[in-house]
Amino acid sequence: MSEAETRGERVAKVIARAGVCSRRDAERLVGEGRVAVNGRILDSPAVVVGEGDIVTVDGKPLQAPEATRLWRYHKPAGLVTSHRDPRGRATVFESLPAELPRVVSVGRLDLTSEGLLLLTNDGALARRLELPATAWTRRYRVRAHGRVDETALAKLAKGLTLSGIAYGPVQAELEKIQGSNAWLTVALKEGKNREVRLILEHLGLIVNRLIRVAYGPFQLGNLKPGTVAEVPRKALREQLGSFMSGR
Repeated sequence: MSEAETRGERVAKVIARAGVCSRRDAERLVGEGRVAVNGRILDSPAVVVGEGDIVTVDGKPLQAPEATRLWRYHKPAGLVTSHRDPRGRATVFESLPAELPRVVSVGRLDLTSEGLLLLTNDGALARRLELPATAWTRRYRVRAHGRVDETALAKLAKGLTLSGIAYGPVQAELEKIQGSNAWLTVALKEGKNREVRLILEHLGLIVNRLIRVAYGPFQLGNLKPGTVAEVPRKALREQLGSFMSGR
């Protein structure tokens, strides 16, 4: 491998960063023989390209990657966090304003969940913010049916294991009782699939509304359902530090 390749990135990542498609779709393009580097058709998405290499898709050179951007989006309930849904359900990405570039989500919210979903044009940023090592707290307001045991809620701070899956510490507090429902505030750092619902179900509570109000330093605030607001670049630099260098 040449010195340029050592400093480079896999071609599928380069294509995704240029906004052509997702990394997975870029790998498919390579498999279809539609991607070339310096005029040579590729047969593997594992090829690493350097700064001086010319990548083309269907004979057209890639555009320079855009600067990294991040948006806050208020996801309504009833949308799937996916670019395509095999069951034909409405998706988040079909519902975004037309002026947005191609974006990916930072993590997911399931079909019936709502609230803050971060969107970015930089897949590397999305992966970084999803990692438990980033240690950013996800905060939720949760409405649940059932009797609340505040002692059991407090014990969640030690973490627990359900069906062989270990969950980290969860901060959960009763906010108010409203008829047969309770409103809770829940904070956690991992965000495993359906984590909040499964943990509260373990305590005998059935979640009937789940709203994410914060992801790390980024807040839902007064953003209305279905609307998007870009995070100022200054705020990105303040929160992401060295990651933003050269982006």
